[in-house]
Amino acid sequence: MELNNTPSADRLHIGLFGKRNAGKSSVINAITAQNLAIVSEVKGTTTDPVYKAMELLPLGPVMLIDTPGLDDEGELGRLRVQKSYQVLNKTDLAILVVDGTIGMMREDTDLIERFKEKSIPYIVILNKMDLVSREKLLLKDKHNEADKMIWVSTSTGENINELKEMIGKLVPQQESKFRIVADLLEPSDFVVLVVPIDKAAPKGRLILPQQQTIRDILEADATAIVVKEYELRETLENLGKKPKLVITDSQVFAKVSADTPKNIMLTSFSILFARYKGNLEEAVRGVMAVETLQDGDSVLISEGCTHHRQCDDIGTVKIPRWISQHTGKQIQFEFTSGREFPVDLSKYKAVIHCGGCMLNEREMKYRVQCAKDQQIPITNYGILIAYMQGILKRSVEPFPYIADLLEEV
Repeated sequence: MELNNTPSADRLHIGLFGKRNAGKSSVINAITAQNLAIVSEVKGTTTDPVYKAMELLPLGPVMLIDTPGLDDEGELGRLRVQKSYQVLNKTDLAILVVDGTIGMMREDTDLIERFKEKSIPYIVILNKMDLVSREKLLLKDKHNEADKMIWVSTSTGENINELKEMIGKLVPQQESKFRIVADLLEPSDFVVLVVPIDKAAPKGRLILPQQQTIRDILEADATAIVVKEYELRETLENLGKKPKLVITDSQVFAKVSADTPKNIMLTSFSILFARYKGNLEEAVRGVMAVETLQDGDSVLISEGCTHHRQCDDIGTVKIPRWISQHTGKQIQFEFTSGREFPVDLSKYKAVIHCGGCMLNEREMKYRVQCAKDQQIPITNYGILIAYMQGILKRSVEPFPYIADLLEEV
């Protein structure tokens, strides 16, 4: 995969935090050697988190997140600060930028405590060393963060290379417990992917989870065969070899299950991604919430991406319709997409989430943990659809460790 084509979810997320005018944007420009961020003497130039996908040697593909100042003022400022703190939920490596001419303040030390609470590796940058006396540079750190601190000057470039080396050493090893599908395959296996032409996909391209799954199959030295839903039966008859697995878009689960012989394992893209992101077990536990819904209950349907809604959109149209038909109840549905996710979930009886292909693992786990902490059941598009269509047991057959869990629910 070319580095500049790496999906956002597979990039290392580096969040830059600090007070206004500490120099966060200047640090971004210095470590990337590009004028990517607007720099101004006016406090509060960055008013919302700004995401910059790029290549940062020697790390490779990263997502740099420039956040609003933690000392912003007023009601609008309070909301900006809240957005900065929300960025922590997707941050793999945190960088706290401190104005070295002032030193660390309460907002800085409070943020370090949050890094520690969330087990986020971090670096403290003392910026503007060119404006500080040599005596001050040699002072011992009174906050006991000396091993994580570095003085730099974004104006002169001093210690910027050392900062990059420090970032490289602290980068967490991102090794998911699972692959998308490759760990289920042996070389020369056949996998059939059922891909309806999704109106929400960019013209001329498959949607991201389909692209990523195909790539993972090829990296396992297996063969990917891609068909539309009405081509599956004939394709299976003509293959001459039983495929190891059929993977389908959840929207056509019922038809694909009917057309796939029982001796061939079947699952969906969103179920694979729930496993890949580490929340398959919780999605299986949460699916039974659909049986407890009553008239007037609220359900949150959340997607990790934003796209133009089509007339029969899976999240805003099909799933609400199928839930209403399954329960026979008058349910109130609410929707979020992209980076928005409510902190307070108490009004909802259930949360139904997409596969999360656009979210990194840390953020997906944060959303699941939010629901668990508030005792709100959370499940996944594919798990929910399979359950309502009576094929849940079959759809998780490739994952034996889920079998006991199904007995519980």
